Amino acid sequence: MIEILNSKHSIKQTAKLTIDTESQAISNLSNLITDDFADAVQLIYNSKGRVIITGIGKSAIIANKIVATLNSTGTPSVFMHAADAIHGDLGLILKDDVVICISKSGNTPEIKVLVPLIKSANNKMIAITGNKDSFLGQQVDYVLNAYVEKEACPNNLAPTTSTTAQLVIGDALAVCLLELRGFSSNDFAKYHPGGALGKKLYLRVQDISSVNQKPKVLPSTSIKDVIIEISEKMLGVTAVVEDNKIIGIITDGDLRRMLSKVDDFSSLTAKDIMSANPKRINADAMAIKGLEVMEENGISQLLVEENGNYAGVIHLHDLIKEGII
Repeated sequence: MIEILNSKHSIKQTAKLTIDTESQAISNLSNLITDDFADAVQLIYNSKGRVIITGIGKSAIIANKIVATLNSTGTPSVFMHAADAIHGDLGLILKDDVVICISKSGNTPEIKVLVPLIKSANNKMIAITGNKDSFLGQQVDYVLNAYVEKEACPNNLAPTTSTTAQLVIGDALAVCLLELRGFSSNDFAKYHPGGALGKKLYLRVQDISSVNQKPKVLPSTSIKDVIIEISEKMLGVTAVVEDNKIIGIITDGDLRRMLSKVDDFSSLTAKDIMSANPKRINADAMAIKGLEVMEENGISQLLVEENGNYAGVIHLHDLIKEGII
C-alpha cells in the first residue's frame, strides 16, 4: 500500500513539474515578441496568397494544427511536409504565398535543403524556431522566437515544451490576424457549421420552434380543454392568446398548483390560472440566447414571437437535443 501511495505521489509530482516547466516557458515567450512578429503578421495580412506551413517530425504535427486554426479564422493556409516538399510537393507553393517553417533547432537536413529552394522562388519566409542564430533563422525574412530553456522531458530530449511554445506562437499569429480582419462570431459560424459549436453560432429560435407543435388556447378556454391542449402538443405548456397576441402562459406546474388548491375546476378558464406577461423571445434570436433566458429565469419553456404575434414554443429539451447544452 505504501508503494502505491508513493507511486501516486511521484506521478502527481512529475505531472506538476511538467506543467510548471511548460507554463514558465510559455510565460517567457511574451518577452521574445519583437518587431519581426508584428512585421510577419502584417506580411500575412497584406498577402494576396496563402500561408504555407512546413516542418518535420513533431514540428510537422504542430504545423498541421496551426494550419487548421488559421483556416478556421479566415487565413487560407496549407500544410506541406518538409520531407515531401523536396520530393515534389514544392509545387504547392504559388507566387504570392507566404511560407512559415517550423523547426526547434533550425538546422535539420531537410530544412537546409528546403529553404534555399523556397528562397529561389522569391517567396517571403517566416521561421518559428527556438534558435534564431540557426541556418533557418539566418535565411528567412522574419524570425518568431520560440526559444525554451529546456524540455519537460527529464532527458531534455523529447519535444514537449518546445512544441508547446511553437503552438502558442501559432495561436498568437492567428489571433492577431483574426483581429486585423475584424473576424466576427458570424464569420466564425461560416467556417464551423457542424457540431454543437456551429449550432451555437448559427441556430436560431425559429429553426426549433417551426418544427414544434404550437399549443395555444383562448382566455375563455375551459381547464379541461387546456389540459387536452397541453397533453396533445406534448410540450408541457400552452400559450394563452388573444387576437394571436400572447397574454399569458399555462404550464404543467400551473395545473398541478391549481389542483392542489381547488376540488372543482369546472367553472375555471385559462385566464383564471395563467401567468400573465410570460417570458418570450423573438423568432430570429439565436437559440443560445433562448437558453440564456431560460437559465436566468429558471424555466424550461419559452414562448416565441414573430412580428409581435405568437409563433410557437421552444423547450429546454430541444436545446439539449440540438447539442446547444
